Amino acid sequence: MNSKLKSILINIVLFAVVVFLAIKVIQSIKAPIDFGNEKSLREAQVVQRLKDIRDAEIQYKQANSKYTSDFDSLINFCSNYEIPIVKMVPDPNDTTFTKSINDTIGYVKVLDSLFGKRPNFNIRDLSIVPFSDPTTTFEIQDSIIKRGGISVPVFEVKTPYEVYLATPGEKFSEKEWNTRVQNIKAEMEQIDKYAGLKVGSLEEASTDGNWEKL
Repeated sequence: MNSKLKSILINIVLFAVVVFLAIKVIQSIKAPIDFGNEKSLREAQVVQRLKDIRDAEIQYKQANSKYTSDFDSLINFCSNYEIPIVKMVPDPNDTTFTKSINDTIGYVKVLDSLFGKRPNFNIRDLSIVPFSDPTTTFEIQDSIIKRGGISVPVFEVKTPYEVYLATPGEKFSEKEWNTRVQNIKAEMEQIDKYAGLKVGSLEEASTDGNWEKL
């Protein structure tokens, strides 16, 4: 092999190595972004489901003076219980025209009141964690805590990363995806935060979601 041909082959090999390394660098930069985008996409739907559960629980408590940890009861309540439609009207006995009274003008089912404007909403999916595979329900609990000598109803609904991030995004191998999920789980546990999404609390009278505190 003459020196000129040898030089060409060396240059080709070096070029291939440079291209390979460049691809690896790009992938190392892009992978966390792709993972973050996929995680955010899924969490948006999980958060919406948790908000729906919270809205249903609040209506349930108004009617029953407590929350529930049974999804069947919560779904049945939303499907069948009716709440009054209240209209503010002037008090006919008030000559100053500054007072008003509540006038019940009808009743509407909780389901229609909360979710009637969402045509594709299915109340039967309320307990299911989006993107879970196999299909998994949210963990739900209710309790009573004491605050200033007063009994206060509380509830908590949650799901860990491993449930809604169970299946790899299309741009990832299963091994790489699972590694990234375990990494973010470890990061949250290191700062004593729940590794997943949740709403409510069994320790304080709060209906906040942990995504609202990040």
